[in-house]
Amino acid sequence: MQNLSATPRVLCLSLCAALLGGCTTVGPDFHAPKAPTAAQYTRQSLPAQTASAPGLLGGAQQFQTVDAVAPDWWRGYGSSQLDGLVDTALKNSPSLAAAEATLRQAQQTYAAQAGSTLYPTVNAKLGASRNQANAASTGQSGDKTFTYNLYNASIAVGYNFDLFGGNRRALEALAAQADYQRYQLDGARLTLAANVVTAAFTQAQLGAQIDATEAILKAQQNQLDIARKRFELGAAARSDVLTLQTQVEQTRASVPPLRNKLEQTDHLLAVLLGMEPGAADLPRFSLADFKLPQTLPVVVPSRLVQQRPDIQASQALLHAATAQYGVAISNLYPQINLSASLGTQALTMGALFGPGSAVWSLAGSLAQPLFNAGLKAGANAAEASLQAAGANYQQTVLQALRNVADALRALDNDAQTLQAQAAADASAQESLKLVDQQYMLGAASYLQLLTAQQQAQQTRLGLISAQAQRLADSAALYQAMGGGAVTVGAAPDQTVAMPAR
Repeated sequence: MQNLSATPRVLCLSLCAALLGGCTTVGPDFHAPKAPTAAQYTRQSLPAQTASAPGLLGGAQQFQTVDAVAPDWWRGYGSSQLDGLVDTALKNSPSLAAAEATLRQAQQTYAAQAGSTLYPTVNAKLGASRNQANAASTGQSGDKTFTYNLYNASIAVGYNFDLFGGNRRALEALAAQADYQRYQLDGARLTLAANVVTAAFTQAQLGAQIDATEAILKAQQNQLDIARKRFELGAAARSDVLTLQTQVEQTRASVPPLRNKLEQTDHLLAVLLGMEPGAADLPRFSLADFKLPQTLPVVVPSRLVQQRPDIQASQALLHAATAQYGVAISNLYPQINLSASLGTQALTMGALFGPGSAVWSLAGSLAQPLFNAGLKAGANAAEASLQAAGANYQQTVLQALRNVADALRALDNDAQTLQAQAAADASAQESLKLVDQQYMLGAASYLQLLTAQQQAQQTRLGLISAQAQRLADSAALYQAMGGGAVTVGAAPDQTVAMPAR
């Protein structure tokens, strides 16, 4: 009590020494896994361009190696209505709002933990109490009691001497979890945009198929009316009429399922836009509203890992597992805690800051586990979790490479499919026209006409499906390439600042 002026300096120096001394961090440091070494996604080299076909959406597409995919890749389809739908979905989607809130939660969880573990805790206390004590409490005899007031004011400082970096590893894990949620948000945005684009293509495809089926149905109905008149005149057999009527009803029966799919697609689009299906005023797309992107971006595999949100998210989980393994190892080592308090105590408020009222304390504790079988098991469990996270990351990369390979091969093969479907449709339409003329002249039977109609119907519907598929294939490639969700060439920015080591 004789050298109180030096006491605050002693406390500060002790805590500063603790802050500066806690620099050892056990456990493995995280390093990003090596990027894929393959130069291409498929065993066969990609052609310079895809096959082309006459007519709508039949242009050839060229593959171009790029460093990054445009973030607004859907604008390459040349539809302002489609652009508006995607923009609306990105603003209004409840799923994105939930992902954004989850990211903020992870960021604030890190901030809360960092504030309580990286720095000393300082608490101020001001109190007053009314007390009664007897003589026995002071070691005296008698029945005399003492009643008094006690006032105190103090400042307490506490700090965990993170000698082996357990707290810093825990913060590192929380930072990685925040990064994981950020990449999850990027992935949700990419998936939402791709779903809106694909739904628009599906709507256009179904609308065209309904129109084509109804046109075929109308032609078949006309032929049926003619057949009935010919039957009444005795120029046609009843079996021909019944056969043609069966075909008409079969075609008619195919229309409601197409309408049902179209309405379901509209409902899906409304929900993707964050709207109620019954209140959404959606545009009606046709295949002619879109243009096929002439140039398709291809990011090399070593760059893909920097663009795919699912790969980056898996890497963040691997980072978190690495840090948590460090936490488990640090639990095997000593834990040191320091605390200090400086204050005053007095019997009256006026004497609270007077001479002789100062009180202080300085305490430290060291805890070293001597026997706790669970700690070693916990470290082993954390190591197994790290190994699982590493295997999951490798699987995520392999699935991403497969996804891109599938998309690339589909672009080439489906372009050839459209080429063949366009040729088949042209032949079927020409054949139907010739058979129809022959039938009107009496040179062709109903069976021949029915066969030509069936062939024309199937080829026209197949052509529509092939046209829509080419649009969807391009969207699938953009999504497989990461859709520009992460800036290539820059290290993923930390959502929160990492503690120094």
